Amino acid sequence: MQESGYRIQDAVFKEQESGCRIQNAGAWSEQGFSESRIPNPESSQRGFSLVSAIFLLVVIAMLGTFAVTLSTTQHQSQTMDVMGARAYQAALAGVEWAAFNVSQQASGVVWPACPTPAVVVAGTVTGAGNLAPFTVTVNCSATSAVEGASTLWVYDISSVARTAGAAGDLNYVEQVATARLAK
Repeated sequence: MQESGYRIQDAVFKEQESGCRIQNAGAWSEQGFSESRIPNPESSQRGFSLVSAIFLLVVIAMLGTFAVTLSTTQHQSQTMDVMGARAYQAALAGVEWAAFNVSQQASGVVWPACPTPAVVVAGTVTGAGNLAPFTVTVNCSATSAVEGASTLWVYDISSVARTAGAAGDLNYVEQVATARLAK
């Protein structure tokens, strides 16, 4: 196989038995002819695919973060809803406790625990279920009314069930149940 080479202004050709082919392209400058490579269209696309891949990874990561945040928020909301319902039931238990104690008094006799607040339950109540983590406080005020020859006592009962902490704290729940009883 014989090769003979010659230059034509912008390219270097090599002649072989099969014909001519361009080996390198060049450009003329003030210093003379300089060789440079012909840009490959496939190599200029490599950076674009890398940018696309990074963009897609960032978008998918943001969507995943959003989904986790949304799921966590919904879970916390459901938990607080359940805790609110449990707190309301605990407050009703305090009202029922007061109603039971009022019903045990003889007619015309005031319930002795009524003038001062009484803490009913804190934590687990034996035989009555589980009120943890609530503290139930029952407040009572009694007024008397005379009807003919008998004295009637009217009790304003307020029962507050709350978790530990203060209003505004995360996981703080408070519910109030009120009732008016007469005996």
